Amino acid sequence: MYDPANLKKMKTMKELAPEPMAAFHALNDAVFKEGALSVKVKELIAVAVAVTTQCPYCIDVHVKKAKAAGATEAELTEATLVAAALKAGGAVTHGTHAIG
Repeated sequence: MYDPANLKKMKTMKELAPEPMAAFHALNDAVFKEGALSVKVKELIAVAVAVTTQCPYCIDVHVKKAKAAGATEAELTEATLVAAALKAGGAVTHGTHAIG
């Protein structure tokens, strides 16, 4: 199902729903600008979230952007392991609902 070529269909989505897609792009542009957090840190956060949500499109896009912002393989690895730890922590803490 995953095909990077599908991202080209975002142009069609923009034609079909110009206002919402413009709002999405404006939000995305604003969020990923340099600010209190550097672009590199924001992209590492995006990679961690993308790994957690298991979106191959987001993983692909944000890994490339993180590397372009100077992220190293070690930083990308740590970001993914932070995501894994939080996902595991969520499973463990939600497991408490199964105990009487």
